[in-house]
Order: sequence, then C-alpha cells, then structure tokens
Amino acid sequence: MSLTPVLLPSPFLGSAVWAPVAAALRAGFGVSAVIAEPPVPATADPAGVLARLQEQLPQSGDLVLVPHSNAGLYVPALAGAPSVRGAVFVDAVLPPPEGEQAVAPEGLRELLRAQTDGEGLLPVWTRWWPAADVAVLFPDAQARAAVEAQQQRVPFDYLTARVKVAGGWDRLPAAYVAFGDTYAEEREDARGRGWAVETMAGDHLHMLVEPGRVAAAIVRLARAL
Repeated sequence: MSLTPVLLPSPFLGSAVWAPVAAALRAGFGVSAVIAEPPVPATADPAGVLARLQEQLPQSGDLVLVPHSNAGLYVPALAGAPSVRGAVFVDAVLPPPEGEQAVAPEGLRELLRAQTDGEGLLPVWTRWWPAADVAVLFPDAQARAAVEAQQQRVPFDYLTARVKVAGGWDRLPAAYVAFGDTYAEEREDARGRGWAVETMAGDHLHMLVEPGRVAAAIVRLARAL
C-alpha cells in the first residue's frame, strides 16, 4: 500500500486512541501512518483545531484522511490539500456536501451545559457519560489510562461553534466504517452517497479493542478508493 493514512483523533481525546491501529498498520501491512495531535491547550475555535491539523499533514505522498468522531468535521477543509487522495471516516461526524455543520448537536450541548464549570470548561470526555458506559469502551486499564492522560477540558463554547463546509469536497473518494449504531445516520448518509460502508459490532472506541481488524478495514477501503 503506497497510501499514507493520516489518523485524526477527536479534539476531546488525543493520539492514544489511534496508537494501537498505527502499530497494527505497521506490523501487519508495512504501512506507516501519521497520527495527528489536537491543539494543546484546547481551543473553543474550530479554526484553531483545523490549523493544528493542517500543519501536521505531510507535504508529500498520497494521503488518506482517517477521522474519528468529531474530527470528521475537518475533512472538507483538509481535503483541499494537494497530497490528499481520499478519506475513510471511522465512527465519525460526516459533514454535508456544503453549507455549515454544527460542532455538536443541540441535545449534546444541553446535556453538557450543566456540567460546565465556572470557567466555561467541560469535564474531560470520559466524565461526560455514566461510569458503566465508559468502562466498556476500553479493553483494559492500560488502554484507558493512556487515553485519559491525553484528555483535555475543552471550552463549552467549542460545542456552540459552526464549521463552514465548502461545496465540492465530497468529490474526494471516501468510505465509512461504523462501530455499531452510534453513527447510524452518518452511515446511511455515506451509503446514500455511494460510498463503501462497513459496520463492526462494537462501541465508539472499538479501535482500541480490535486494532488489527480496524487497521485491515482502513487498508482494504483505502486501496479500493
């Protein structure tokens, strides 16, 4: 595989969510992936997130963007880079063909508004949900510790922002991998656009649970692009 996957984590998490897949790509397929890092400290401005991702894109080679979760928002802007050849969304937000995309749906904003502190900061991502729901996301304590060590307290205002989506971005060859039904609407949207779509039984951080299988799906779909 001559393509280089660029693994994009959610700004709420960090590169640790993708590290096992990067290792599996290297060991199983001889593929050297790039794992992008979100901005530190966290920003309320999507433009700051985008700028940080843009500066980490390799300047040469044939790149396949692989966003997870909220990082899907940034694919339309990143798709314009000359070296980007395609995208494989992995349980990720799928922007519309053009217009605007809210960073977070209204229901999530209302859920988290009450959890925001006096400085306008959200709790870290694993504190958003009931403890039992979070526990099943991780294969072991070591994986959880690695992810939690990189979490940032993102400003609540980030959730209220909107990202502009330039028309024509989805002419980029793309595919979609869903973990269970968390992003069922996005999965069906991708299918409606004529993309290749695969579903794995699992939760939102399934790349930590079966990194080899996720790596294989990325390679398979990227080659088909």
